[in-house]
Amino acid sequence: MNILSYKGYQGRFEYDPDADVFHGEVLHMADVVTFQGRSVDELREALADSVEDYLEFCGQQGKEPDKPYSGRFNVRIAPELHQLIARQAAASGKSLNNWVAEALGKASESQENSS
Repeated sequence: MNILSYKGYQGRFEYDPDADVFHGEVLHMADVVTFQGRSVDELREALADSVEDYLEFCGQQGKEPDKPYSGRFNVRIAPELHQLIARQAAASGKSLNNWVAEALGKASESQENSS
């Protein structure tokens, strides 16, 4: 996947052969923030410039900028699964939050290694 990061913001980009330019958009935000460049170095610089412009604009408007991720999310699961993983977490001496975070980390590493 074509992803660049700057200050925790992720931008996905693709190449447009007709225009001979890379163009991208910052992900996971309600606001639209785009960037483009003719090389990967230009693209990195354009992402940084676009994020900085966005943060400056929000400051001028007195608006809180969208954050890439808060580090918190809610997941709805079956009560039986909730009970099962709570028991497994307790048996391993971990809080449910730590157990789930570790399991998600392992699953994401496994997924990343297989792609």
